[in-house]
Amino acid sequence: MGLAAAGTHERSGAMSVASMTHDPSRHPPPAHMKQPPLRSRRAGRLFRGAVALIAIGVVYLTVVRGDGSAPTSPARTTSTVSPVKPALSVDGARLIGPDGAPMRLIGVNRAGAEYACVQNFGIWDGASDAAFVDVMRSWGINSVRIPLNEHCWLGINEAPAEYSGQVYRDAIAEFVSLLKEKGLIAVLDLQWSGPGDALAEENMPMPNADHSADFWRSAATLFKDAPNVLFDVFNEPHDVDWECWRDGGCTMPQGYVAVGMQELIDAVRSTGATQPIIVSGVRYANDLTRWLELAPTDPASALIAGFHLYNFNQCATIECWSATVAPVALDVPVIASELGENTCSSEFITGFMDWADAQGVSYLAWTFNTWECKQGPGLIVDEDGTPTDFGRGFRDHVLELALPTVRL
Repeated sequence: MGLAAAGTHERSGAMSVASMTHDPSRHPPPAHMKQPPLRSRRAGRLFRGAVALIAIGVVYLTVVRGDGSAPTSPARTTSTVSPVKPALSVDGARLIGPDGAPMRLIGVNRAGAEYACVQNFGIWDGASDAAFVDVMRSWGINSVRIPLNEHCWLGINEAPAEYSGQVYRDAIAEFVSLLKEKGLIAVLDLQWSGPGDALAEENMPMPNADHSADFWRSAATLFKDAPNVLFDVFNEPHDVDWECWRDGGCTMPQGYVAVGMQELIDAVRSTGATQPIIVSGVRYANDLTRWLELAPTDPASALIAGFHLYNFNQCATIECWSATVAPVALDVPVIASELGENTCSSEFITGFMDWADAQGVSYLAWTFNTWECKQGPGLIVDEDGTPTDFGRGFRDHVLELALPTVRL
């Protein structure tokens, strides 16, 4: 979600649970989905010429493109290793780590791969090497969420050839491999998407029937044997009721037909991938009121409820979290896969983190990028990891948790 550019979500911390239950969201688009901060885009240009340099031994799987051309959806993929048990699994309401003990995902988002490609300045918005992963790891986190672009992944709709298709997929695979080497879980998120032949340049309200399932068949095939990967099937569903959220078939305001979360889960599982899948609620993922009632089915019984939280969201009080998030967390794991505030402080997120720690809820802060604390919001002021005031509160809280190292 994020803030940088043209709008904000409705503010209404006192919104009643009843008002959340049936009313489809009517928020303006989340701002950074339209245009990330310009000053953060310069660093991405340093990535040119480097993205294709991947050693075969570093990546989990290699994407094969038979005729050398950009793949049509779905991208053809082939595994080079035998199946590996995922590092994480789901047991009722608990997320289970590789040691068999319950664990939570506590980490950050690293934005860039959803927009840099289509804006034709790279794949990442800044560094993506081992030294930078060490910087992220120094904050005491155990996981990193990676927003992705549907069309850059598939190499379609005139996505810049220099940064899309095979090159893009290899770059993502290399970064996931680096995260694994450092003991970090990678959460792969479909963030920018779009129907038809128009380039994916924003956070659409729902996945589309043209490409979204193809994206997940391709991505899940590539990473089905990566033990440190989870799938976040769609960033922020909005402008949709709960029935269409699950089953699809409705026509969105933009004129395209949506596919539901069930079809995306089916696409992932059709590849043989067994990793946990995050399924976020409606109203920009800030509403979980009917998640349990209308949850999709998963043959692997490994679903996680996704929740996004910023201080300007409607469900932004302890009363609302206790009424709508806590009941879900009694049945399935819950993760606040985006967490932030636009105050240049950490008072709001600290209140949520204290609540989430007591409830066993996971959280990933938005975003580990050198963006302004009010426009992003950004956790860092430089890629050495110097925190903003917002980021300092998050970092210090996580370091106090003293999370154990994930053995992958």
